[in-house]
Order: sequence, then structure tokens, then C-alpha cells
Amino acid sequence: MGKTKTSKHRGSRTYGRGKKAGRGHGKRGGVGAAGGHKHKWIATLKYDRDHYGRKGKGFKRPQSVVGQPITINVGQLRKLKERLIRDGIDKGGKEINLTALGYGKLLGSGVVQGAWEVTVDAATPRAVEKIESAGGKIEVPKA
Repeated sequence: MGKTKTSKHRGSRTYGRGKKAGRGHGKRGGVGAAGGHKHKWIATLKYDRDHYGRKGKGFKRPQSVVGQPITINVGQLRKLKERLIRDGIDKGGKEINLTALGYGKLLGSGVVQGAWEVTVDAATPRAVEKIESAGGKIEVPKA
């Protein structure tokens, strides 16, 4: 039999393992998450992006904005109705239930095209005036 590896390397400083490989965990770059903010940074970016920093995501909206209703203008009612018919949500007619569609308030900007029968939680006086002058009616349950 030939010499063993140990006896073959007797007298050498590294036993054929190079400068750092024989000194513990040096060659593999450390143990566990060691070097995650230094020499293993690419691995941190690829596989553990949320390791550092704030855990929560996004932006916290101010409470003054959160409480505001979603609005729509009277000038947008015709396009909204056309979209609902096209998507198969509505069959036609002049009724629009904005509350059921998620809108909270009807605003008075734009030109009313058609005599709409609108149901909504809130409406501005200008919107009510425009709807009624066009021959439609508006129902505001929480007036």
C-alpha cells in the first residue's frame, strides 16, 4: 500500500488544503447566515430580500384620506353604463345603482347625457340639479 494522505503531506503547512480550507469554516464563507451583509450579499438579495429592514410593506394612508368616499362625476355616468353593459353586468335601461358599484358620492362636473335614475349614498347639490334638469331623478337614502 502507498502512503496515506497525512503522511504524504507531513512537513507541509497546509496538508494540501490551501491557505484557509484547513482552519475551520473559512473556505465556505462562514456558518449559517454569516456574511449575509458582506460577501454573501447576492444570496441575500436573491433568496431573502426581507431579511433586513422594516417588515411592513407599502405606505400608510392618512386617516383623512381613508375616510373619503369614492366619487364619480355626472359626466361619467354614460361611459360607466356602457362599460357595465359591455361587461355583462347590466342589461340596459336608465337606472344606475352607484352604491352597489362601490361609489359613495356623485359630483356635479360634466354634462349629463340622458335622463338617469341614480341611487347613491351622497350627492352634491350641483349633481342633483343637473340630473333633475335632464329629466332624471336621484335617490339619496342617507340625505
